[in-house]
Amino acid sequence: MTVLAVVGLKREAILVAGPHVDVLIGGGNSTLLRKRLGHALRDDVKGIISIGIAGALSPELDAGNCIVVSSILVDGKSLDTDAAWTAHLRDTLPGTISGTITGAEQIAATAEEKAAIYRDTGADAVDMESHVAIRFAREHGLPFVALRAISDRADHTLPHAARVAMKPSGGIALGRVLHSVVTRPQQIPALIRTDRETEKAFSALLRCLDLLGPGFGCPYLV
Repeated sequence: MTVLAVVGLKREAILVAGPHVDVLIGGGNSTLLRKRLGHALRDDVKGIISIGIAGALSPELDAGNCIVVSSILVDGKSLDTDAAWTAHLRDTLPGTISGTITGAEQIAATAEEKAAIYRDTGADAVDMESHVAIRFAREHGLPFVALRAISDRADHTLPHAARVAMKPSGGIALGRVLHSVVTRPQQIPALIRTDRETEKAFSALLRCLDLLGPGFGCPYLV
C-alpha cells in the first residue's frame, strides 16, 4: 500500500521519502507533475499528500509555521481536503495552523504579488503543486491532504537568485544562482535571509514528519 507524496524540490523529496511512499517532484512545472502523477498511479495507491514548503500570503504567518490545509483554491473553486486524514494530521501535529492554499503556475516572488493574490483569494499561502495534485486526486477518487511549512513571509520579496534557482528536476541550478549573485551582489543580504527562513521551514517540516511516522499517518494504508 502506497501514498503518493507530491513535492516541488529534490530536498523535499529526500526528506519525505520512506516506507509506503512514492515521491513525485513537480519542479515548478504543472504539466510535468501531472504526467508524473499519471505514471505513478497504481492499484495500491491509497492517497495523495502535497507536502513541503510554501510562501505565505497572510501577514499573520511567519517562517517556520506549518499549515494543515483544509482546502485548496483551484480555478476559483475551493476543494476540501480529506476530512479523516486531515483531522489526523491536526490531532498528531500540535501547533500547526489550519488554513487554505492557492495554486500558482510560477513563483509568487514579490511582496506586491503576494498581497495581490491574498486580496483576490483570501488564501493563507501559495505553492506550485497542491492545485495540480488535488485535481488529480479528485479525478481518480483518491483521498488528498496537504501539509506545508512557510518558507517566506508575505512581506518578503525573494531575491533574484532564489527565483531562478529551481530546475524542472527539483534540483538547484547552481550556474544560474552564481551568475545572479555575481551580477546582482546587492541581493546578498536578502539571499541570506531567504536561506535562514527556508531552514526554519525545513526544520519545522522535519519535526512534523517525525511525529507522523510512515505513510504520513494515512488512515487508508491497511
